[in-house]
Amino acid sequence: MKLKPTLPTIVTLLTLTWPITQLLAADADGGKTAYEKNCASCHGVDGKGNPALAKTMGEKELNIVGKETKQKSDEVLLKVIAEGAGKMPANKKLTKDEQKAVLQYSRSLAK
Repeated sequence: MKLKPTLPTIVTLLTLTWPITQLLAADADGGKTAYEKNCASCHGVDGKGNPALAKTMGEKELNIVGKETKQKSDEVLLKVIAEGAGKMPANKKLTKDEQKAVLQYSRSLAK
């Protein structure tokens, strides 16, 4: 038996999912804004790292879209964002929600 979607069913589904879509889009926009303000100067707008800074600091991990970073769990990366690691300082300016949004945005750069 095949069910055909009716117009009221489609409208109801769209009405229910629209707020979720808008919330996710807002998170992504917030993540992009926070990333550009707090992270892009070192990690680059594209996440591949600022070449001049990498040359000066000798940091390979400035590239956050590479295989090594992709393999790390969200928990590990959130800890790095919050507490810093190696030469990367802790970011005390970002709230927990902003940290998650930055992580979500930086993950999207790797796609």
